[in-house]
Amino acid sequence: MILAHDARPLVAHVVFRFDVGGLENGVVNLINHLPADAYRHAVISLTGITDFRRRIVRDDVSFVALEKPPGHAIRIYPRLFSLFRQLRPAIVHSRNLAALEVAMPAWAAGVPVRIHGEHGRDIGDLDGSSRKYQWLRRFYRPFVTRYIALSRDLEDYLTCRVGVNPARVSQIYNGVDAQRFHPAGTRQPIVGCPFTDPRCWLVGTVGRMQGVKDQTTLVKAFIRALELFPVLQRDLRLVIIGDGPLRAQAQAMLEQAGLADRAWLPGQRDDVPEILRGLDCFVLPSLAEGVSNTVLEAMASGLPVIATAVGGNGELIDQGRTGQLVAAADAEAMAREIAGYALDPKRARAAGCAGRAVVEQRFSLEAMTQHYQGLYDQLLGSAAGRARRSTLIHP
Repeated sequence: MILAHDARPLVAHVVFRFDVGGLENGVVNLINHLPADAYRHAVISLTGITDFRRRIVRDDVSFVALEKPPGHAIRIYPRLFSLFRQLRPAIVHSRNLAALEVAMPAWAAGVPVRIHGEHGRDIGDLDGSSRKYQWLRRFYRPFVTRYIALSRDLEDYLTCRVGVNPARVSQIYNGVDAQRFHPAGTRQPIVGCPFTDPRCWLVGTVGRMQGVKDQTTLVKAFIRALELFPVLQRDLRLVIIGDGPLRAQAQAMLEQAGLADRAWLPGQRDDVPEILRGLDCFVLPSLAEGVSNTVLEAMASGLPVIATAVGGNGELIDQGRTGQLVAAADAEAMAREIAGYALDPKRARAAGCAGRAVVEQRFSLEAMTQHYQGLYDQLLGSAAGRARRSTLIHP
């Protein structure tokens, strides 16, 4: 609930859809961990809001779902303008290209600070080369006060391809809750998982099963690892958590290979920390990423990580020490890295321990929250200064 007499500045977080995902999880973590006496929050979804909202533990957060029809949001600009005038946020913080266009009605409504975060590549522009998407970002550039890039890769994209002045870009990594995601002394059984034999070695992933996440390459790699190293057929097992259009395809591939009994695809689950503590190795097969929350969660859980060398993954994983990087869609290379850890569990555990240490040193929620609060405070102070100067010049 937004109280009109509440003096705390309001931050309106704008996303395309508030549902299960890494971007949305970042919003949840930020709201839950920013000091409650510093800022109020509202979550505005251009489309819908799901039960994912329950992950926000504060009871003073408002949620607004605009149910925008497909296409450009210009048709709901009047609604956005009225909403911003009604809520009077001090900051509008949009995320990714699908929500960038709200910067214009926010500017028109007099919102003093408009922040836009780039969290990952667009599904139709995995390498950032699309001139259309670059042009769209340039078009809205005058209405954005400050950009936040989640990785150096995205920071370079904004400054080099979109032409944003580097002084207007802040780079802030995601943080992970290292208390919620922590290692298990010994691998924990996963509720509902059929692989209870302690000799089993579980490799797995967590995420939406859609094209850009490319879980089918992980399935191919699993099948190939068993072909290349028959000794692994007794113990190696595959766990894929998540739902989406690729789930049926992945299941069909496993059935065709005669390996359906060596894999478990239960769909979406809410007990991700417990699931990670039940794995021996984590794989992120994505075709594109910003800074992956699931990679950080796996590292915090003490798992070795095999990930594709896309986006900010190389900024998280220390090649050979905390995990391994492979080319996107390269099932052969992924298979060999999976087998390498499965055949040498001691090396896998050492990589997991090193990853946990990196999270504690560089990717804590506390560090992320401090960076965001510092930026919010700085930009609001600058906006207040501009307003005072304008009053002096135009009394």
